[in-house]
Amino acid sequence: MIVFWVFAFALIIQLFFFLFYFLRLVFYKRPAVLADDELPAVSIVICARNEDDNLVEFLPSVLAQEYPEFEVVVVNDCSFDNTGDVLKEFASRHPNLKIVTIKEDEYYSHGKKFALTVGIKGAKYDHLLLTDADCRPAGPHWLKHMTQQFVKGNELVLGYGAFLRTKGLLNKIIRFDAFFIGLQYFSYALARYPYMGVGRNLAYTKEVYYRNKGFKSHYHIPSGDDDLFVNQAANSKNTRIEISPESFTHSKAKKTLKTWWRQKRRHLTTGNRYRGGHKFLLGLYVLSQWLFFGCFTALMIYWFQPWIVLGILVLRMMLQFLVFNNTMRKLGEKDLLVYSPLFELFLMFFYLATGIARIFQRRNKRWK
Repeated sequence: MIVFWVFAFALIIQLFFFLFYFLRLVFYKRPAVLADDELPAVSIVICARNEDDNLVEFLPSVLAQEYPEFEVVVVNDCSFDNTGDVLKEFASRHPNLKIVTIKEDEYYSHGKKFALTVGIKGAKYDHLLLTDADCRPAGPHWLKHMTQQFVKGNELVLGYGAFLRTKGLLNKIIRFDAFFIGLQYFSYALARYPYMGVGRNLAYTKEVYYRNKGFKSHYHIPSGDDDLFVNQAANSKNTRIEISPESFTHSKAKKTLKTWWRQKRRHLTTGNRYRGGHKFLLGLYVLSQWLFFGCFTALMIYWFQPWIVLGILVLRMMLQFLVFNNTMRKLGEKDLLVYSPLFELFLMFFYLATGIARIFQRRNKRWK
């Protein structure tokens, strides 16, 4: 009997998140944005370490943005491949490409935050748009759609960093993971409680960067140049989201479970430095998942009120289907809908395993 009431309580928590947070993205309508003649000059900042092939493939679409005034700042961070030569060749044809080079120092090991800091300080304009070397904008108006959200008083714009669609189950799982993370941080931002963004598609002003002293408070952590910065800098009044299809970026997903595992394990190092309220809500959702499915399994094994228990499961899954169906369409991930129940269960165990593994993880300052 106690298990049943825990099951019901977990359902209530799940309903709270779906109805109070996630449903906001379902009903989201793009607000008033800057007119074309109001668009600010922008510096696109990209950090690259041994990214010669990716730069050849993806940098042209960044440089081809249809926008009044912008520059592209690429930080060549201690690359030992042909990144430098590739950038020089691009610079000879694109005067708005600025190259910043960091050379290897045998006495000092640094992470991505140092490279990004150098790039931001070298940027000419006060509005910044960050992406990665392996990211392709959805179209020539990516820059325009992201910066249109810099209305008066707004200092951060959270974009969607999707992954390129390829064959295979792992690609679908990684894309579903990115979708659900996006659903969460977009929904929280719409609830005026922003907690993170992704560096594949993130814009902010130099003023908010310097006012928060850049990455100083978490510089010693390899990850967090995106989510930890947003967590400390964003508030209910200075943050907007942008989810129009042309505002997306698409990057290559990891090709093996092992490499994705390592990446996610590194990313998990930032969560315990979120604000207390954010940690509570994110943890509460995960706890409610485990309680819900754990109690469901126990109740079905003991065949306790099976039709009521199944009815509660159906109610929860129907609500999830309605929310996911709409939001996956908005984020261009509608092919994942049919897999969502299985992927949700898989990710519960995957994150549990990576969380346990993180406890024994050795500290590493390098980002690649």
